Amino acid sequence: MNSISPSIEFFAGIPEELSDVRLRRDRNTGENSVKMTFVNIKAVQGANSFAKASFNDIRLVDSEGTISIEPKSSKLFWKDKGDDEELAKIEIVFDIGQSDHWDRFMRFMERYASANGFEFTAS
Repeated sequence: MNSISPSIEFFAGIPEELSDVRLRRDRNTGENSVKMTFVNIKAVQGANSFAKASFNDIRLVDSEGTISIEPKSSKLFWKDKGDDEELAKIEIVFDIGQSDHWDRFMRFMERYASANGFEFTAS
């Protein structure tokens, strides 16, 4: 296996820094849900025209390949800067229903966590 550094991208080739991730399992359906939060969005720094676009696709890239995800929701939070607005934060949510997809996602997250100093905490 090659040693690709795991990355999360809204736009190909621009890796983002994950600020927080929450994993949940619906007790009734057993479906897994993921909520990712990004604060310093590199894809829009210095180019607010990108910020007006919808963040409806995300790519998780690692040594196994690329996982393309279409979130079920994405929320953009804006800072008021007088006559202008600046993107403050993005929250995306997506569901993972199949166990093999969940296993692949968790392998990605383990690699991403290891490369970026994240730690898993169960609630």
